[in-house]
Amino acid sequence: MELFKTQTHIDFMGKRRFVAVLLTALILISLGSLLTRGLALGLDFTGGTLIEVNYAAPIELAPVRTTLSQAGFDGAVVQHYGSPREVMVRLAPHADENRAELSTRVLAALQRASNEQVKMQRVEYVGAQVGDELTEQGGLAMLFALLGILVYVALRFEWRFALGAVLATIHDTVFTLGFFSLFQIEFDLTVMASILAVIGYSLNDTIVVFDRIRDNFRLIRAGTVAEIMNTAINQTLSRTIMTAVTTLLVVVALYFFGGQVVHGFALALIVGIGIGTLSSIYVASPLALWLGVTRANLVPAKRPDAETDGDP
Repeated sequence: MELFKTQTHIDFMGKRRFVAVLLTALILISLGSLLTRGLALGLDFTGGTLIEVNYAAPIELAPVRTTLSQAGFDGAVVQHYGSPREVMVRLAPHADENRAELSTRVLAALQRASNEQVKMQRVEYVGAQVGDELTEQGGLAMLFALLGILVYVALRFEWRFALGAVLATIHDTVFTLGFFSLFQIEFDLTVMASILAVIGYSLNDTIVVFDRIRDNFRLIRAGTVAEIMNTAINQTLSRTIMTAVTTLLVVVALYFFGGQVVHGFALALIVGIGIGTLSSIYVASPLALWLGVTRANLVPAKRPDAETDGDP
């Protein structure tokens, strides 16, 4: 039992300046990539053609991707739906031909490469206007999430902590977006959903640390603000690590065994959880400290002794 009662004494706050330089460099790289290269937006945002075909027997996806690539459809997204015999193909917009010609070419290529009968089930076109609407709505969703965090933490704690939590969350979001931009990994609606999940995860981790900091301000009378914050981070460290590890075990398993459809979703969560865990230690609390938070901001002032009310 003593093992679980042991508390670490790592000087996190003493290293905050070094880590701040490192994280600032990473954020600048992320912003630079987002501004110069942008995101490799998927069909959900750019528009394109969705084609569903049915095979007479179960089919592996790798040969289908190879066939489409050889036929000139580079970057086609191929996945099963319903059963191993049903395949959905998503193609980027082709301005030089209409939907009928495009679907005919795809079906002909798949039929030539297969010994089984291939039937066209459905063809659907996603216009660029729909993609623009999804982009706008996704951006608004992240903006409203950050504004909600700002209001929630400001009401629960203090404005310096609220601003620190929001900046830490923005840091995690920009880093994750920058990762996808830097390596040009496809960014679709599933990745957008995982970004919103990262925002919630990062906030949860930060709130746990802030709760302990507030309690320590009330319980520990000696020590500087930085020392009290450092104690709180050490006290919550085991919880932070265990939460991150157990969550990553599930997400990593999803990445390796969940199939190509959820690769982007799982990868964004892996990156976001990693950077979110780091930011709850080295971004949120140091920012609140640099903003000038003091014990008086969190500990309510003692009320003066009440005047005698006639009791002996």
